[in-house]
Amino acid sequence: MNSSIFFNKSIRRVALASVAMLGAFGASHSLAAGASTTSTATVITPITITNVADLVFGSFAKGAGGSVTVSTSGARTATGAILSTVGATPTAAKFDVTGDGASTYSITWSGDTALTTGAGGAGETMALARISDLTGGGATTGEVTSGTLTAGAQSIYLGGTLTVDAAQVAGAYTGTVTATVEYN
Repeated sequence: MNSSIFFNKSIRRVALASVAMLGAFGASHSLAAGASTTSTATVITPITITNVADLVFGSFAKGAGGSVTVSTSGARTATGAILSTVGATPTAAKFDVTGDGASTYSITWSGDTALTTGAGGAGETMALARISDLTGGGATTGEVTSGTLTAGAQSIYLGGTLTVDAAQVAGAYTGTVTATVEYN
């Protein structure tokens, strides 16, 4: 019996040690804490720009030289050059911008700063100064560099002033102006 008492005491000690170990591990887990977060994302409408109308200066004679201006409303005036009603009707360029809600955006202008005909030699170029606004209100100076969408849309109007030389060569002149828009 002594051996059985010894055996029972040994089992009891092992059992007590196991219970103590489980309690110790259980106690460390009861000190743990957890938290969670809600993850969110918003996908917005991409910003786009579309050319609706081209900038057209119409026909004119060089006269003594000077300038021809098309305002952002499409009104045309001249100093020194002689305006003609023959040919294309003068118009301001119009770009429609669409995007997300009431977002703000930047406008970057690039492209030709002159209209050319032929090889672009002497008398075959006319310097172009861009004029732009967001209302088509008839601006004749200045350049807009930012805008704010209203209900996801806004228009940009582009006019310009051509410098006409007294030795300007007759011909059809062309150039390209690019408006690039980007969310702020």
